[in-house]
Amino acid sequence: MKKSEHPYRILLYYKYVKIEDHEEYAKLHLKFCKSLGVKGRILVAEEGINGTISGTIEQTDAYIYAMRMDPRFRDMEYKIDEADEHAFKKMFVRPRSEIVTMDLEEDIDPNELTGKRLKPKEFLEAMQEDNVVIIDARNDYEYDIGHFRNAIRPDVKNFKQFPEWVKKNKEMLQDKKILAYCTGGVRCEKFSGLLKREGFQNVNQLKGGIISYGKHPETKGRLFDGKCYVFDERISVRVNFTDEDVIVSKCKHCGELSDRYINCSNDLCHDQYICCEKCEEKYNRACSKECFEKQFVVSS
Repeated sequence: MKKSEHPYRILLYYKYVKIEDHEEYAKLHLKFCKSLGVKGRILVAEEGINGTISGTIEQTDAYIYAMRMDPRFRDMEYKIDEADEHAFKKMFVRPRSEIVTMDLEEDIDPNELTGKRLKPKEFLEAMQEDNVVIIDARNDYEYDIGHFRNAIRPDVKNFKQFPEWVKKNKEMLQDKKILAYCTGGVRCEKFSGLLKREGFQNVNQLKGGIISYGKHPETKGRLFDGKCYVFDERISVRVNFTDEDVIVSKCKHCGELSDRYINCSNDLCHDQYICCEKCEEKYNRACSKECFEKQFVVSS
């Protein structure tokens, strides 16, 4: 095996599996993660686990080894990125009612109801078929920095708004071959199940999500334009490793093409927004005139 040039790794993973007393498990898991020295954000619910952590190669290997010793997580898949440093500042393990929040009266168990899982090459081929609709099962701001070509931009601020979005767009989706995708696959497991519950028959999802698609040797991220938003210090990562790699997002201030998400420097706002390097300096990282002026008043 080729030795990595990078001392750190980032693990992205999830598993829908029954976890008894998930709140107690979350407490124990936090202690375990801290003992290893990894950092990250892990959600634990009765329905399963969803996490992203960073650590050295030795630390992340130890984490994977320990998780595979538990029969519930023995076959859990990990998307692995190399890194030069931690992607998180702290370690959080939080108990939740769901690992992805839909707030349905009758929850969806992806182990019982979900769409057909397409491997990256199958998904690439399906996107080029006729009578296909591609749905981005992420939030609107994630779509803005990068998405699959011709994918629908969802009019949602968070995942629990998707049930209402589906009801409003039933006519558009009717009699289509539906292709859904998200960052790592965890949201599509439930979203595609929701579509099937709503009566759609030909429902498919990208196995492993955008991250796995970009790493696959037969796709290399083809037909994905822009970058993929991630929920850690990196903010976004490259997906398309072909000669068609493009930028699709624009600077909020000047409108120039840019794929840089930054945090607004006004602590009362701190929103993430797309900004080019010139405007970051010009506006002192502020996302708006109002934030710039408030920041100036505070500093003076």
